[in-house]
Amino acid sequence: METLARNWWALVLRGIAGVIFGVLTFINPGMTLAVLIVLFGAYAIVDGVFNLVAAVSGRTGQPWWHLVLEGIVSIAAGVIAFAWPGLTLLALVWLVAGWAIVTGVLEIVAALRLRKHIDNEWWLVLSGVASVVFGGLLIVAPIAGALAVTLWIGAYAVVFGALMIALGLRLRRHRQPGAQRIPRAA
Repeated sequence: METLARNWWALVLRGIAGVIFGVLTFINPGMTLAVLIVLFGAYAIVDGVFNLVAAVSGRTGQPWWHLVLEGIVSIAAGVIAFAWPGLTLLALVWLVAGWAIVTGVLEIVAALRLRKHIDNEWWLVLSGVASVVFGGLLIVAPIAGALAVTLWIGAYAVVFGALMIALGLRLRRHRQPGAQRIPRAA
């Protein structure tokens, strides 16, 4: 607790960064999508290089061909993300859409099978229908769906940042001489 209290400012800075990121996401969600694709591409390439290095060094417990294959696939995914960012975005949105539709259908099937055993199975049916509709909307309007997801990320960043700022300021009061202890929540 004392370490956190001494470094309260780090939490406040982290929170400020989160709020700024969230606000910038709302101001320019298209730019946020582009940055996320670039970050993914860079990560995939770096991950692939490390896998190839691990395969060549031979100091892992995994077969070397597994690491070489994983490295090549990762590097290829990174190159594709840089070369065709729109395709990368579309593939991600379609993946989420497919996941939503499949899980939605499975929820509906589960509700129909459980209707004799549980009450209010219609909640499960509604959640399944919502998932299928969400997936369908992503397929029909993938760019709008990607922008919506980006805005949700921005909203999360603002809320997370505000909570970090509040925690940092509360810890700052705890650190000051003569300050009372922070009471625990019940």
